[in-house]
Amino acid sequence: MNKKDIKKVVLAYSGGLDTSIIIPWLKENYNNCEVIAVSGNVGQADELEGLEEKAIKTGASKLYIEDLTEEFVNDFIVPTVKAGALYEEYMLGTSFARPIIAKRICEIAIAEGADAICHGCTGKGNDQVRFELTIKAFAPDMAIIAPWREWSIKSREEEIEYAEAHNVPLKINRETNYSKDKNLWHLSHEGLDLEDAGNEPQYEKKGFLEMGVSPLQAPDVPTYITLDFEKGVPVALNGEKMSAKEIILALNKVGGENGIGLLDIVENRLVGMKCRGVYETPGGAILYFAHNYLETLCLDKMTMHKKQELAITFADLVYNGQWYTPLREALSAFVDKTQENVTGKVKIKLYKGNMIKAGAWSDYSLYSEEIATFGEDNVYNQADSAGFINLFGLPIKVQAQVNAKNAKLK
Repeated sequence: MNKKDIKKVVLAYSGGLDTSIIIPWLKENYNNCEVIAVSGNVGQADELEGLEEKAIKTGASKLYIEDLTEEFVNDFIVPTVKAGALYEEYMLGTSFARPIIAKRICEIAIAEGADAICHGCTGKGNDQVRFELTIKAFAPDMAIIAPWREWSIKSREEEIEYAEAHNVPLKINRETNYSKDKNLWHLSHEGLDLEDAGNEPQYEKKGFLEMGVSPLQAPDVPTYITLDFEKGVPVALNGEKMSAKEIILALNKVGGENGIGLLDIVENRLVGMKCRGVYETPGGAILYFAHNYLETLCLDKMTMHKKQELAITFADLVYNGQWYTPLREALSAFVDKTQENVTGKVKIKLYKGNMIKAGAWSDYSLYSEEIATFGEDNVYNQADSAGFINLFGLPIKVQAQVNAKNAKLK
């Protein structure tokens, strides 16, 4: 679409550095077009405060703040946890937040009769792919504006200079200019000293961590918690029935207090480069750990192993922005089938960044103490193993005999 034909733009707006300066930039470069800002509330809490005033002040005609938290938890977080999907240890906090936000932006853009959708993702990152693949799924004919692929700004320092020149209020400065993404699941940190993989994260520095404390600063006594699951879905914490969203928020608090869920990784981005990030995911780390703990009781060997194999594919799809695809939906259907008997309770001890198993119970447990015991039992005939080993090892034996026969002929 020609620039002069773009009269109304819907902007994915967080109020952070990138999207804050995009509003005046769009009006300068797209014929003073109307800019409608949309902020998807996925649990970023205080980041939403004063957002409407800021958006209007910097040139937006209006701001939508859409509460997506329940849908985010139930339709994105819980299915991913049930899948056991981790991308190189990363619990996908930013990855699965983008599709739900982008979907809502598409809906608003269509309802508003917008000519284009704009996002503030950089050309180096994964988020541009996640946003745009979702736009292609829900507004395939909508024009997309990505300022980082157009403007002359080259760095976050230049962004700050642009903001100052256009009187755009910022909550950051050049000294604390980490690139962050926050929602009810996690907080990510990138940039500044973290760009040097040789620098240790400043976990003990005041203000660096926001969702918890360093393990060094955690209590000297452990905290015990119990989690109940029904068909793989968390339903109670410490015996109290709660929604999955309430459980995650409560786990964030207790996990953060005990230094749980810190991750420092150099990950392989979709666009081909490696990037170093530090993540805080206290509640998420506990939930993954607890769910996997219960699965060790409830899943048979073949299902467990195939599920672990497919979890890598599931994580790749989420990380790469391919949430709205037939394959992801098919994998979720498979996962739901595996979870039919993942019902029970686990007990976990939290201590200075560690999660320690303290007990698990399920009416669907496949673990039998009577069969597994090292003591005397009446249900397992140890002599049966000889025939099994002979059959199981037959291909190995035959291969060895052939090898020996051919060796004599040489």
